Amino acid sequence: MEPATAIFFIAILIMSIVIHEVAHGYVAEMLGDPTARMAGRLTLNPLPHLDMMGSIILPLILVVTQAGFVFGWAKPVPYNPYNLRKGKWGPAIVAIAGPLSNIFFALIFGMVLRFGGGLGLPEAFIDISVYIVFINILLAVFNMIPVPPLDGSKVLSAFLPYRHMHMMEQLERYGFIVILFIVFFLWESVVAPIVGLIFYLITGSKIF
Repeated sequence: MEPATAIFFIAILIMSIVIHEVAHGYVAEMLGDPTARMAGRLTLNPLPHLDMMGSIILPLILVVTQAGFVFGWAKPVPYNPYNLRKGKWGPAIVAIAGPLSNIFFALIFGMVLRFGGGLGLPEAFIDISVYIVFINILLAVFNMIPVPPLDGSKVLSAFLPYRHMHMMEQLERYGFIVILFIVFFLWESVVAPIVGLIFYLITGSKIF
């Protein structure tokens, strides 16, 4: 990947992650918790959200070295689960808001890829849309893996009986190790095909 393309790719990744985190904060606010707003995190300005390693350095290394996969993270938007309405479903609703925001943008720009050619849109805009759709699907799929601290674990916890919810707390101790295992050993065989399938369903074309 050309250096200029890599930088552009990272910029889209950062903004997609920021949208993901802001969605968490807004939904938490709607459910009664003002923590994110009070922390100044309900903003699309990327600076308050950036994690230097997760938002810039690691994604840049993965893109430039053509590692075959890319992922990253921002500083998690803070919220107090005890302030949320909806009981044990509150954290799950906040959690799923992030991936849903990514799917929403993937759908919007996916329509550009489906119908943009007939509308005479510039080729550069079509190319940008490919990256936006791909990155947002990737973020949604990755974050819905039900392993702490990813969003999917909070969604799964809401469906577990109270007597079994401690299982997620125990798994959290090994969450980072499990995530690394998925990234290095299951990415090509599991994660990438799911991303590719969703990309095809949205856009009607194969990824890249």
